[in-house]
Amino acid sequence: MRSHRVRDIAEQAGLSAATVDRVLHGRPGASPRAARAVEQAVAELDRQERALRLGARPIVVDVVMQAPRRFTDRVREAVESQLPGIPGARARFDLREGGEPADLVRVLERVGRPGRSSHGVLLKAPAVPEVESAVARLADRGVPVVTLVTDLRAPRIAYVGLDNAAAGQTAAYLVARMTRSEGSVLTTVSRSSFYGEEERRSALVAELDRLRPDLEVLGVADADGLDGSTGDAVRAALAGLAAPVVAVYSAGGGNRAVLGALDEAGQTCETFVAHDLDADNLALLRAGRIDVVLHHDLRADARTALTQLLRHHHLEAGSPVSVGAAVQVVTRTNIPARLGPAWLR
Repeated sequence: MRSHRVRDIAEQAGLSAATVDRVLHGRPGASPRAARAVEQAVAELDRQERALRLGARPIVVDVVMQAPRRFTDRVREAVESQLPGIPGARARFDLREGGEPADLVRVLERVGRPGRSSHGVLLKAPAVPEVESAVARLADRGVPVVTLVTDLRAPRIAYVGLDNAAAGQTAAYLVARMTRSEGSVLTTVSRSSFYGEEERRSALVAELDRLRPDLEVLGVADADGLDGSTGDAVRAALAGLAAPVVAVYSAGGGNRAVLGALDEAGQTCETFVAHDLDADNLALLRAGRIDVVLHHDLRADARTALTQLLRHHHLEAGSPVSVGAAVQVVTRTNIPARLGPAWLR
């Protein structure tokens, strides 16, 4: 419990100062009901004190992401939905669909410089040495970084997002149980340098090797999850492929393009497992073109990520901690009734 004056706790709890003093020091003579009232009063005073501290200065958070717009739009909405709960908080967004690591490094170098103070960065970026070095320099300057959805081997204070290994294992289980034929499993990742997506794919490969060794895994990467480049990459991978594609695990998106390339090649997969309930995947799921979406709550991720930054600055109780979200298996029969953005209502 935080340190508050006995008379303030007594006033908040509606008890005498003597009773509060007995509760706080564990002396006899206070009822269980009084002890609960003191505990509740202290919690209420803690919340009020935190609100006052937060309101005394603005909280600026930088959100830096490299991902297709269909995903970054959802992240922006998720973060903005949580800001009203933090007095004085605002966010700056630098959201890009592609580019070189040097572009991200330049953005990160601007964060926390004179005239652009920042209380922390929510970051989705490839795990390449240049970006990880930039994160280390931010840490040296006292600017905390929370990685979102995909992690880095860098001094970030926490990772928040899907448990990617569990997601890959879940995808393997679904593919193994839902796919009857032998053949190839097409996997896609937007960038091989995104640690989270590679973690998903590696977990799928290992689990399929155990569950269905008759299935051969075919990988497509480095198309940024964009429809045009993803379609080209899948067409190239299918050219001359002997075994038919019987299943798809799309960890990196661009699923309309993946399906288009399969249609052009005359391939009809039995099982299609995708990630994230964005507008494209929701439409494909309802139309029966994909079978399963592995989903997690981005609003909950945003709330958790912001909490880690507040903890770092001692504006929230506790120390920063990484949080891996559980995967939700969504089919056309159990689409959540309301996910937040207007196009999902």
